[in-house]
Amino acid sequence: MKIVSLNVGLPRQVNWQGKVVSTGIFKEPVIGLAMLRTLNLDGDKQADLTVHGGVSKAVYAYPSEHYDYWRAELPGIDLPWGMFGENLTTEGLPEAAAYIGDRFEIGEAELMVTEPRMPCYKLGIRFGRPDIIKRFLASRRTGFYLSVVREGMVAAGERMKLVGRDQQEITIADITRLYAFDKTDLKALRLAIAVDALPESWKGYFRHQLEKHSG
Repeated sequence: MKIVSLNVGLPRQVNWQGKVVSTGIFKEPVIGLAMLRTLNLDGDKQADLTVHGGVSKAVYAYPSEHYDYWRAELPGIDLPWGMFGENLTTEGLPEAAAYIGDRFEIGEAELMVTEPRMPCYKLGIRFGRPDIIKRFLASRRTGFYLSVVREGMVAAGERMKLVGRDQQEITIADITRLYAFDKTDLKALRLAIAVDALPESWKGYFRHQLEKHSG
């Protein structure tokens, strides 16, 4: 497992469907080292902190292996690293192998897997097509967020070393499945709620689903 590309970007204003929108989804690869801090990478910033960023969503990772899928799905569209707004373009860590709570050492920093990325309209801005939002979720190729356990310098090309796995019941792929495709898997819902590292917002949603479908 390794980091293929390290990507950052500052918010910019763009015209979208007749409105001026501020978005930080436009990312570009970084050459050399960058400081990874508790809330983001140096040179990177989120535009709307009500839905992006924060401690549990400090860093967004997207598997490089998914780019081939999207090149086939979206012929003619240029897809440079960082196209999905990810800070870390990764290799060797698909959503089905990333467990909630997994901790990875990258360079001097340590990060923890927290939750999948749910697409919003700003992904449509990046691609210039609103239909990408539904297609992104339907593909289950969501990527995942990480929190920063220990700050430090990171760079593209560095290995992702698994240094901790407290629980092995629920993966990023499981969370996406329970959210969008299989809301009545009561056993998996209970397991998800019991995962310490899963953010409380997700636990609350799954508790509601459990109450709704267990009656």
